[in-house]
Amino acid sequence: MTASSLRIIFAGTPDFAAAHLSDLLNRGFNIVAAYTQPDRPVGRGKKIRPTPVKEVALTHGIPVFQPEKLQGDEALQLAALSPDIIVVVAYGLILDEEILQIPPYGCINVHASLLPRWRGAAPIERSILAGDKVTGVSIMQMEKGLDTGAVLLRLNTPITNQDNAQTLTSRLLTLGNQGLAEVLNDITGYQANAEQQDDSLALYASKLRKDEALIQWQNSAIEIQHQIQAFYPRSPAYCLLHNNRLRIIQAISVTSTQQDKPGTILAKEEDRILVACGEGALEITKIQFPGKNPTGLKDVFNGHPDLFNPGDSLSDDSDNMPDSKATDQAL
Repeated sequence: MTASSLRIIFAGTPDFAAAHLSDLLNRGFNIVAAYTQPDRPVGRGKKIRPTPVKEVALTHGIPVFQPEKLQGDEALQLAALSPDIIVVVAYGLILDEEILQIPPYGCINVHASLLPRWRGAAPIERSILAGDKVTGVSIMQMEKGLDTGAVLLRLNTPITNQDNAQTLTSRLLTLGNQGLAEVLNDITGYQANAEQQDDSLALYASKLRKDEALIQWQNSAIEIQHQIQAFYPRSPAYCLLHNNRLRIIQAISVTSTQQDKPGTILAKEEDRILVACGEGALEITKIQFPGKNPTGLKDVFNGHPDLFNPGDSLSDDSDNMPDSKATDQAL
């Protein structure tokens, strides 16, 4: 069987998945159906919107299925499509054993880490938070466990000091497209040489919690830098300025011998401020006020020269947080 004749069901939901579906279609693969999560309300207006995968599929005339669960009659309907293989990218639903066994070539998954490191929901952000120097994508043969299946192909990329979740996701998307097409073009060869994961090396990438975005200035500057990089752009890391939420968009850790209380502004320059941390200092160059767009500090100083003076504090006292509902609406 040639790659172009493989009957492929694609299962995915967000933009990352939709980009993989688009790439497969552009390469001429035979996508017979797309499975994606049900449409849900999004944004401040809570309007019902189709998932990114659904939008791509409908544009190309591909049948779309959106079951709450892939069980019972839904599983029978999927089997009736006679897929040769199911490609899964950030679908968001667990596939039961009966689904995994339907296609002759099983189900394969594009996972944004070098398995077995960072199995789970947030591998990109967790790799940045941990200070990893390298990450990548793994094309994996799916089995019942969470990201535990044999790896068909790994592709690596470095994590640079300038990376954040957005830039890293973009590179991993390119690698994912490349790796997925490579595997599908020789599925029997890659499955014959699949590598079993070493469970003793496994780390789990749990979902990001909202409270993890709050900067704790007693942490080291490098830890806070990684926090800022990992949470942008999904939910930017923040601190408090005069009891208002201040998102930190761009910053880098530097060495400092000053011993001021963590969170204290040490210096104010033309386009940056220096903030004391538990170890070292953080050089901040871009921020975001509630209800505003991200702004470089040079522009902030031009409009508000009285802000961010040495000795001011960027508090991390959660007891003084504004009402969370009101804050969320403001942001």
